[in-house]
Amino acid sequence: MPAVVIANNGDVPEFEGRITFSVFVCVVIAACGGLMFGYDIGVSGLYLIMDLNFLHFLYVAMINSADAIQFMQTSGGVTAMDDFLKKFFYQVWERKQEAHENNYCKYDNKKLQLFTSSLYIAALIASFLASKMCSKYGRKPTMQLASIFFIGGVALTTFAVNIEMLIIGRLLLGCGVGFANQAVPLFLSELAPAKIRGALNISFQLFITIGILVANIVNYVVGKIHPYGFRISLGIAGVPALLLCFGSLAIYETPTSLIERKKVEQGRAVLKKIRGVDNVDLEYDSIVHACEVASQITQPYHELMKRESRPPLVIAIVMQVFQQFTGINAIMFYAPVLFQTVGFGSDAALLSSVVTGLVNVLSTTVSVVLVDKVGRRALLLEACVQMLITQCIIGGVLMKDLKTTGTLPNGDALVVVIMVCVFVAGFAWSWGPLGWLIPSETFPLQTRTAGFSFAVSSNMLFTFVIAQAFLSTLCHLKAGIFFFFAAWIVVMGLFALFLLPETKGVPVDEMVDRVWKQHWFWKRFFNDEQVVEKKAIEMIHPHVT
Repeated sequence: MPAVVIANNGDVPEFEGRITFSVFVCVVIAACGGLMFGYDIGVSGLYLIMDLNFLHFLYVAMINSADAIQFMQTSGGVTAMDDFLKKFFYQVWERKQEAHENNYCKYDNKKLQLFTSSLYIAALIASFLASKMCSKYGRKPTMQLASIFFIGGVALTTFAVNIEMLIIGRLLLGCGVGFANQAVPLFLSELAPAKIRGALNISFQLFITIGILVANIVNYVVGKIHPYGFRISLGIAGVPALLLCFGSLAIYETPTSLIERKKVEQGRAVLKKIRGVDNVDLEYDSIVHACEVASQITQPYHELMKRESRPPLVIAIVMQVFQQFTGINAIMFYAPVLFQTVGFGSDAALLSSVVTGLVNVLSTTVSVVLVDKVGRRALLLEACVQMLITQCIIGGVLMKDLKTTGTLPNGDALVVVIMVCVFVAGFAWSWGPLGWLIPSETFPLQTRTAGFSFAVSSNMLFTFVIAQAFLSTLCHLKAGIFFFFAAWIVVMGLFALFLLPETKGVPVDEMVDRVWKQHWFWKRFFNDEQVVEKKAIEMIHPHVT
């Protein structure tokens, strides 16, 4: 049967509070962590892992060689810039001048892929260290350290004189991404009022999409500045990191983190400030209760392996896996050449990145508006239908008309371009942002930072795996890769329909009782001993609901 959750029932009144300016400022500054990550994706991140191979595809798709050269210089980030390649990957630059014709099995440089992917491996490891720091020192210091790591990485990559400096810089950037992606979603979920938690948390993903769009535009502009344009592009990545570093000095720590670390009165005072009311007793007692339960857990990772911790852990990991298996990377891979085929010539690269970037930003805004009104599951299920249809149409057109060499007819390419935009829209208001939101709000406090570190590390791991496996999979499946991802979307839809609980409007510290124990499937993981334990705590603290 479909997932059902009892939310905002009569037995548990809503917490008092309003949307305050303090919360707004904290959200904007913290979300700069997403801006850091997004800009890095745009300037030298995931999609660029495939750039060199993409260049060969684009070369044979051009009307003339001048268009090809212009296209290759402006599509993607620094790994598509000749000055960057000649400086650090000279052999790659030489081979780039001799593009091959195969539209599916194109040249791939493992060394350059490893350079780009190293960030995700560093982020994977850093997320576990960040989890411990979040618990021991708080979410705010973790975000500050993330910005410091990122600034150090930007400095090394911007002024690099050899490949070793580049790789060390990428590793530092990865540490920054790992720490930021661990701390920021937790910070936003704990800070936000329950009734708008989804919207405020998704600001993290919204800033990621803005960062990608800004990076694409910057890359296009500085790509024409020789020989140091790539250094400008890399250096601008430090701007959002500086905003987070200095801006975080002016924001509050979350009340949950303060109370968890025995700063009880400070936590209560901050709760009053961010809620804008004096009567915060109910929410305060709920946080204190969660902290008392959490304080009994000395080994959160061991606790995470217990039966009752499996529901949120499974959801957290599976959401990250599914986010990568939507096929968003395959869609982004083909977008620029499809725009060129329709007839935009040498402007196709910029137009492709700007159009898909704008669709990404605007559609994420749709998620901000709707997520706390229609709920998480409704957005995910609608998007599955939307993405499934578009993947099948794109795969069908490419399988029919895009052979090993040659290009698509203009009419077919226009259809595919429209489908690309529709697909990006569906992803951007569903699995993109909700892949981060849902894991950040479903863990109980005693396993929250440890559990979310599994979500972050899973995202980075599968980002790395998909990036490394995509090219060989594309080579074997050709246009069939879109049907491969379509099959995954069917699985994702069934999972969301039957196994994903709705968390709209439920306070983060009430998730166990009001979500997991009410769900038709996951409630079997909670036994009677936990109920007895909860009643014992309530006898000691009868004022806690």
